[in-house]
Amino acid sequence: MRVLTIIILVFALLLITKLFFVQVLHGSSYKEQADKQYVTPSSNIFKRGSIFLKDKSGDLITGAGTISGFKVAINPGKINNIEDTYNSIVEIIPIDHESFLVKAEKKDDPYEEIANKIHKKEADLLRKLNLPGVDIHKERWRFYPGGNLASHVLGLIAFKENDLIGHYGIERYYEDVLSQEEDDLYINFFAEVFSNIGKTVNRLVDKEDQRKGDVITSIEPTVQVFLEDKLKAIMDDWRADSTGGIIINPQTGEIYAMAAFPNFDLNDFSKVDDPSLFSNPIVENVFELGSIIKPLVMAAGLDTGAITSETTYYDGGKIVVENKTIHNFDKKGRGTVNMQEVLNQSLNTGMVFVMQQVGKDKLKEYLISYGIGEKTGIDLPNETSGLISNLESKREIEYATVAFGQGIAITPIEAVRAFSILANGGTKITPHLVKEIKYEKGGGKEIKYPPSDEQIIKKDTSKEITRMLVEIVDTALFNGKEKMEHYSIAAKTGTAQIANKSGGGYYEDRYLHSFFGYFPAYDPDFLVLLYAIDPKGVRYSSQTLAPPFMETAKFLLNYYEIPPDR
Repeated sequence: MRVLTIIILVFALLLITKLFFVQVLHGSSYKEQADKQYVTPSSNIFKRGSIFLKDKSGDLITGAGTISGFKVAINPGKINNIEDTYNSIVEIIPIDHESFLVKAEKKDDPYEEIANKIHKKEADLLRKLNLPGVDIHKERWRFYPGGNLASHVLGLIAFKENDLIGHYGIERYYEDVLSQEEDDLYINFFAEVFSNIGKTVNRLVDKEDQRKGDVITSIEPTVQVFLEDKLKAIMDDWRADSTGGIIINPQTGEIYAMAAFPNFDLNDFSKVDDPSLFSNPIVENVFELGSIIKPLVMAAGLDTGAITSETTYYDGGKIVVENKTIHNFDKKGRGTVNMQEVLNQSLNTGMVFVMQQVGKDKLKEYLISYGIGEKTGIDLPNETSGLISNLESKREIEYATVAFGQGIAITPIEAVRAFSILANGGTKITPHLVKEIKYEKGGGKEIKYPPSDEQIIKKDTSKEITRMLVEIVDTALFNGKEKMEHYSIAAKTGTAQIANKSGGGYYEDRYLHSFFGYFPAYDPDFLVLLYAIDPKGVRYSSQTLAPPFMETAKFLLNYYEIPPDR
């Protein structure tokens, strides 16, 4: 027994010593050799939930999904003639000659990928050639059928270190739902046998896996295409730096379309030189939106009882506040006018009058209650909030400029939420894009964002400001030429000077044009916001945005077959 014990101990010591050399001293080298000898390419290396758009009839249209195809790999040690092999392959699929040569020279490496995302036709042709050392494997990858469509909404996926994850848009915000198990690119043959046992057990107890699935949005594909066409036309016609727009249900917060230009091709985003193009300016950028803010201030005046639509003041074309002179857009006075004319003609002096009647503190209270300066909670990443530090000032001049839409900068989505309060009877909504999640293992969850119970403005105030905005379209916009006989439309134009970030103040010749409206006005199904940054050769938004807004309104009323309201 003593002899046997000594023999076992010596053998164990030798074995431990050998293992030390194998696993510690030369572990990296052996591991690399082992991986090259005992790996097989996985045929299911990518799996991710889909993102769907939903048309008006309820049918689902794929916005982002996975597509199956093939990849081509070589085993350099089995290639007989490198140049002949290359020439045979390149007749079917394009591959870089220099890159192929580098990979083909790695004789001790059994697996080198030379082409990805190959379709079945090309794969079949290659397979028929039966080239020594050339292998074809199944592959799946992310595909966006619409290309550029809703690119800022959908977002994209890209590598973060070794993981493919969502970047921007819904792809990022719902990463925890969309990301599904990815098998490793290489699977050790022996490890695969034993690890699958563990995976099976884990899947039985892993409740988190049940949360994986597909995302269904409220984006209506036909409406999205229409909005994008309009925004691109505005950008092209007026040589604007950028344009953007939103179509939302002001009662529920469901977004039917959201877009910004320039946009990008989701299937080929690597060609984008400026990464800032991937950001969604509607939720990530702030703007001084100008006169479309005036209805919010006017509504505060109506709600407090400080003014009515018939309240008058004397407009001399300018007003002095704390030694600062504020002019109307054309520097002309109108004499004695009422509040309806203040909105009809977008008079800055009239809005200063409203601010003075309401009072600084009360106006600040109302603007904050509209959600100005806070995030909306939209289900998109990187949302920012408005810059409203001017409302902390004690100076009256700061509130005077705020009253006609300058001095505070907010996101377009912030503005849309505030305008929805005017449209829906006075309650705050949460703008959102996703309606439902369908889980991979069955079942689903409908996502609801009920309006706030808080009454921001009275229902009567909502009705009255709506009536005033309808009057703008019926009588003031192009002298009433845009009035629709059977539909009431509430709307307001906005033209704001663009701030000079480097030199201070404002540019004299650069403007941000904006336009918002909702319809049918007294029980609206749609609220639309359009904007254009620095359109050339034109001064007012009524020229650039009123026509596309009215075309959008007519399209939506017709497409959704909305019954007339008058």
